[in-house]
Amino acid sequence: MDYLPIFLEVAGKPVIVDGGTTVAARRVERALNAGAHVTVFDPDPGDEVRVFLGHENLTHVARVPVEADFSGCLVAYGASEDPARDALLHRAAKAAGALVNVADEKSYCDFITPSVVEREPITIAISTGGAAPVIARILRARMEAMLPAAYGRLALFLARFRGRIYEAVPNGRNRRRFWENLIEGPVGDAFLAGEEGLAEDRLQEDLNRGSKGLERGEVWLVGAGPGDPDLLTFKALRMMQHADVVLYDRLVGDGIIDLVRRDAERIFVGKKAGNHTLSQRDITDLMIERAARGERVLRLKGGDPFIFGRGGEELEEVANRGIPVEVVPGITAAAGCGAAAGIPLTHRDHAQSCVFITAHGAGGVIDHDWTRYAQNGQTVVVYMGLNALADVARAALTQGVDPDMPVAVIDNGTRLEQQVITGPLSDIVARVAAADLPGPALIVIGHVVSLHGRLGVKGSRSEHDMELKAGHSL
Repeated sequence: MDYLPIFLEVAGKPVIVDGGTTVAARRVERALNAGAHVTVFDPDPGDEVRVFLGHENLTHVARVPVEADFSGCLVAYGASEDPARDALLHRAAKAAGALVNVADEKSYCDFITPSVVEREPITIAISTGGAAPVIARILRARMEAMLPAAYGRLALFLARFRGRIYEAVPNGRNRRRFWENLIEGPVGDAFLAGEEGLAEDRLQEDLNRGSKGLERGEVWLVGAGPGDPDLLTFKALRMMQHADVVLYDRLVGDGIIDLVRRDAERIFVGKKAGNHTLSQRDITDLMIERAARGERVLRLKGGDPFIFGRGGEELEEVANRGIPVEVVPGITAAAGCGAAAGIPLTHRDHAQSCVFITAHGAGGVIDHDWTRYAQNGQTVVVYMGLNALADVARAALTQGVDPDMPVAVIDNGTRLEQQVITGPLSDIVARVAAADLPGPALIVIGHVVSLHGRLGVKGSRSEHDMELKAGHSL
């Protein structure tokens, strides 16, 4: 982040705009809307600036500014498109202690002006740090379309009850929950539906209850999907924004963790083969301990928590303690990575069934019956198998699985760094070793792998060059 996002109070304070251009008009409009006393300098302003002449908080000076004009100024905007005037404004305004922004001159800018969505009193500012202003404008247009105007009125409505809420719910954490329940619960629903009277009745009922029920801790088991933040469910994102403490594993990417509520405590409890930050018992005990304090505990897991995520094990003891539990499913790695790699798990011509298995159990690599799984007409997806790939391939070949059976190893599936290595069962270990994959990775075994690279799926990354160098093909 190159800029500190802040909202500056300018009501009743002096702001200077130098120029009569369209850009100057936008600066004037923004400052006047914020309540500033605006002085515009320009000998002959354009029509868009002239619209504001006569405003009670605007003074027009029909000349170019001089250094003395900037005394006491809080913010100075340069929008004249004249390099000499821009240089004078920057020098004089800085000498006067003002914040400066000169259009299209980044070296003359103490701050940048974001794209803004207004739902008075709600203001949403969007910025790309000057890197791509068009993106900010596109995002603004999307937010304008998706954010009902009634949200601004809802904010004004709820503001009338701030003092009473403070008295009824004195604890800060409980008060935040109270506000969340108001906005996202029956009160907010009634108001946005135009039933202000009903909303006020429901709010009064909530005030009468005060903190009752808000002190209770909970555990939320949430699937974060295979890695791409765009694959989160809406419910997962909402709960990530409401949690007090988040326990997350190594399969949850940084882009996803960044979406967690800013002031939530984040605890890494990741497990990797032979290297456990916390044991399973420790993780469960920690969830119980924090929920017993009255906290909303979010257990964030890669993929789906009930598909090789040990979610059932973690929740069993939590439920035995009488702690409320909620589970939010996520896109499991098999579905997400298969789609991202352009490998369908089922196909009328290649696979009429699909099996999910794990390579590792409590005692190490599992001794599977591979002739039962890796057969024509069926896809096998192996979770947690990268480190056991050699054992898997050796066992399958020893048991009589076809050496030419197609195999794909999808590394960091759905993420920008995704890699897909394909090859026959007899040679997949050597190819993966040559690629030196960092993991996590998923193994797909079956004739559906032959469709990789043939379906035109965007983002699916093939390693054909490696295959050509090795002199192999499926």
